[in-house]
Amino acid sequence: MPQTSKIRRLSTWTILVGTAILALKFLAWWLTGSVALLSDAMESIVNVVASLVAWYAIRVSYIPADENHPFGHHKAEYFSAVLEGVLIVLAALLILREAAYAFFTLHTIAAPGPGLAVNAVAAVGNGLWAMVLIREGQKARSPALVADGRHLWADVVTSAGVIAGLLLALATGWLWLDPLMAVVVAVNIIWHGWKMLSSSVQGLMDVAVDPRDLTEIERIIGENSDGALEFHDLKTREAGRARFIEFHLVVPSEMTVERSHDICDRIEHALKREIPGTSVVIHVEPEHKAKHG
Repeated sequence: MPQTSKIRRLSTWTILVGTAILALKFLAWWLTGSVALLSDAMESIVNVVASLVAWYAIRVSYIPADENHPFGHHKAEYFSAVLEGVLIVLAALLILREAAYAFFTLHTIAAPGPGLAVNAVAAVGNGLWAMVLIREGQKARSPALVADGRHLWADVVTSAGVIAGLLLALATGWLWLDPLMAVVVAVNIIWHGWKMLSSSVQGLMDVAVDPRDLTEIERIIGENSDGALEFHDLKTREAGRARFIEFHLVVPSEMTVERSHDICDRIEHALKREIPGTSVVIHVEPEHKAKHG
């Protein structure tokens, strides 16, 4: 499948790009000795580890359904996103530790120009790649790629704040701004890590589809259920790029099994055509089971 190959290539390139960004950020720290730049580099370590986990999770998620996993392996990507959230929080705690130490050992920032320039290049690279991951991850309904992209974008915001803070510290001579920016980085990381964790846990708990998608599903069912009387008890859930739809379809009591089956086939084909990656279960009921009069 072309889409599958594209997602796998992106996950592989994310590891390579993340490693290059990590090297640039550590170079920026080595040039300056700034604890704020060190904190930015430490977050990039998390990016690389998370990319490795996402790479593996994406491959697991594409394994076809089997006897032990009849609904497929789609949720593997949610586990990747949860682990990434945990790693982000851990990185934030390490950064806070470095910042606390730096408050008591303030020192002049060495070679600020080259260091900040290198960090700015890394931030731009991160931003461009984050936009690619978010766009392609949303197209493919890949939680792991989207989580990676959002994490990288949060990293871009962090880098911009660090650069601005260090420029202010150099302009004013207030060296305490360096560890203060590291604290700001840590708080920002914790916030984004928490949002990522909560979003991924919702996916593991079989969250329903978005209300706009639910409206679209109801429209498709309604437009393709000619001959039936009504549908009710519509239930949906998401598992990564897969969606599961289940509902009851009420038909006239005198309708033959073959005719009701044809209606179900028409609805199922329409849903799968307009909403790729959909699995549909329809329970047919006689008219005395109608709930809407």
